[in-house]
Amino acid sequence: MKLKAKIFLLALVPFLAAIAGIALGVRHQATALAIAQHDTTQSAYMASKEIELRHYVDLATSAIKPLYDEAGVNARDDAILRNRALAMLEKMDFGQDGYFFVYDMHGRSLMHPREPDLVGRDLWTLRDPAGSLTIQQLIAAAAEGGGYVRYVWHRPSTGKLAPKLGYVVPLPRWGWMLGTGIYLDDVDTTLARIDQRASSDIEHTMLWIGAIALAGLCVIAVCALVLNVSEYRSADAKLKRLAQQVVESQENERARLSRELHDGISQMLVSVKLLLESALARFELSEPRVQPAEAALSTGIGRLGDALREVRRISHALRPSMLDDLGLAAALEQLTRELSTQSHLSIGFTQIVHDHAAQLPDTVKTALFRIAQEALTNIFRHAQATQAAVSLEVSARRVTLSISDDGRGFDVERVQADPSAGVGLRNMRERLEALNGELQFVSRPGHTLVTATAPLFAQEALHIEMQADPS
Repeated sequence: MKLKAKIFLLALVPFLAAIAGIALGVRHQATALAIAQHDTTQSAYMASKEIELRHYVDLATSAIKPLYDEAGVNARDDAILRNRALAMLEKMDFGQDGYFFVYDMHGRSLMHPREPDLVGRDLWTLRDPAGSLTIQQLIAAAAEGGGYVRYVWHRPSTGKLAPKLGYVVPLPRWGWMLGTGIYLDDVDTTLARIDQRASSDIEHTMLWIGAIALAGLCVIAVCALVLNVSEYRSADAKLKRLAQQVVESQENERARLSRELHDGISQMLVSVKLLLESALARFELSEPRVQPAEAALSTGIGRLGDALREVRRISHALRPSMLDDLGLAAALEQLTRELSTQSHLSIGFTQIVHDHAAQLPDTVKTALFRIAQEALTNIFRHAQATQAAVSLEVSARRVTLSISDDGRGFDVERVQADPSAGVGLRNMRERLEALNGELQFVSRPGHTLVTATAPLFAQEALHIEMQADPS
């Protein structure tokens, strides 16, 4: 084989391997992000639908409450009061396909405004096309104090079977099950549209990678035609630099993705899981509809919304809005307050602002907030501490963030040396290194201190340099 052919292959094979690796990595990551976006969007939609259904049923029960309460006092007119309640519920609706239905606890239909032919019929053994006992599932949920059921029912506006989410509550004094539902066609359509758009974006990205690969191949082919012996060494050096740049870019991208996913989504999902577990424990120890448990579940739903916004932030590389709206000190105070209410930790926050203190750049605020979030999460998950403290000190030339706790401590050298155990600490250190800052750890049983320091004058010099040289 001629020397030119060997050099051509030497350039071609690594290039194709790198492009193939990049293409596979990009496709895998984009697919994973699309799946995560689908799941979080679906969870958010279903959570909003459940809240909406509960609101509708609360309105209906409030509307008939005077009749229901009067029936308990005046049993002689109970039948008249029931009929008035059914008539009132029959007139209530929320759109063409939004209505209320009433069954007794034995499966007999008492009121159905969209399908009046069902009234009076025993539907206890009614099955959907999949064989599920629809009415029995609804009654079982009502018998447990109320709940949500997914089933299939005819949509009045189309006359076709459609998936539906129902919410039912019992009326024990009358032996009724009152409920309503929302058809989920629009949710499925929206999710399908999101999936289609994500698939289209992935295909466009792959086409761009293919075009870049083709352009690269053309460049290599043209260069191979004009190479001579004196250019071979230069080409070899360029290939080595190109390979190094590809490796560095891959490592930087992996580090960025790992840092953002670990510091953001992972911590929020852990918080949500703990909240839901707390709510479940409260429900198990309390009667139904206990307000503290409901408040905990409501907070968990809010956390899920935060997780969705965090995924979008990672996708679009946006800054945390809380820092832009409230500033670092207010954001840290809110973070410590939220974690204190969610756990047994007592977390204090102090701020020290010296005379002529400098304004914190956005990059510094973001880095310090993420460091505090990571450190507090580690305390919550691993330290077994009862008290923690966060301190922010701002002067004219530097800003210092300190996080301490009274937990069991850890072996700093061992954790930093272990690649699988020190991801969070490594992410914190990388954030500060980008700002010319310094991160210090002091840990022993009963006391752990994390100190993050960032120079402010260096950030101003960097900002001026970037304005003077935009390239």
